[in-house]
Amino acid sequence: MVKSSQLIAVCIVASLIGLPTLSFAKARGGSGGGFSSGSRGGGYGSMGSRGSRTHQDNGAKPIEQSTTAKPSTAPPPNTANSPMGQPAPTTSPSWLQRNPLLAGIAGGLAGSWIGHMLFGATESSAKTTDTEEPASSSNSSNSFGLILLLMLVGSGALYYFKKFRQTPAPVFTGLSRSTATRGSLLDVSSNNSSSADRPTTDTTYTVTTEDKATFQQLLADIQSAWSAQDVTALRRCLTPEMLSYFSTAMAEDNSRGVQNHVEGVELLKGDVREAWSEDTTDYATVDLRWNARDYTVSTTIPRGEPGYLVEGSDETSTESGEVWTFMRMRDGRWLLSAIQQ
Repeated sequence: MVKSSQLIAVCIVASLIGLPTLSFAKARGGSGGGFSSGSRGGGYGSMGSRGSRTHQDNGAKPIEQSTTAKPSTAPPPNTANSPMGQPAPTTSPSWLQRNPLLAGIAGGLAGSWIGHMLFGATESSAKTTDTEEPASSSNSSNSFGLILLLMLVGSGALYYFKKFRQTPAPVFTGLSRSTATRGSLLDVSSNNSSSADRPTTDTTYTVTTEDKATFQQLLADIQSAWSAQDVTALRRCLTPEMLSYFSTAMAEDNSRGVQNHVEGVELLKGDVREAWSEDTTDYATVDLRWNARDYTVSTTIPRGEPGYLVEGSDETSTESGEVWTFMRMRDGRWLLSAIQQ
């Protein structure tokens, strides 16, 4: 009888260890030179602002420096159609997870009884080696106690299991953006409208002959002001952002003791790539190609001395080409707002 009691105790220990493990496993199962070809030493690349199209691909070199923030390239998640957008069904917790206090009490009682069975039964057997009748009485009492304890634990578990099964946790798998009431907090489209849902204000702008003549004049004026290091003249032709880039390049050239000249500008070709309007601002992006004497000289070495001519030729014209974007406020004057190589 002692061996039978010990076997029952071992089974109970194994069940207490294995049951939480199984419950936990079930719960887890639910889860061109710079501003122009003339500023070769600047190394500023493409820069400026083209409004909402600043970072769009227009066939020219992408703008690398701009005060216009670059939009995110990651597409918004389609939570309406994606299976990941639907909430996972709620997994009902086990009885031990819902009632940790009762589980602890039951474990304590079972542990006390197991200790009594393992050690008390052995001690009782040692004391009753002379007579078998007291040991038999003790073993019968232990068996009755085991049955009574198991009945009490089973009854309590059944009661609480039925009680909690009557109020299951709500499952929200059927609730999605498509079923949400318009204007409610669950209606994402009414609270966080994406830029794709907002009406665009871009409209096509038609470049006139007068505009083209202005672009040609700006090309000559900007190169002339650049060659003369005339910031005041540049301010009349550039946006504040572009003026800051030109001014920085001038300061760097002065620090190196050089000065770039672009003289005798002759426009060869001017093709309008795109022209549009945003609210009260007009934009025009133009392919420009021109001939000019493009050269760099030293500001510390006298003319005619060796080393005076740093780069280029002050006698021979060379062909250059860039993509310039001009902008103007409605009924205002055109200004250079971006340069792409």
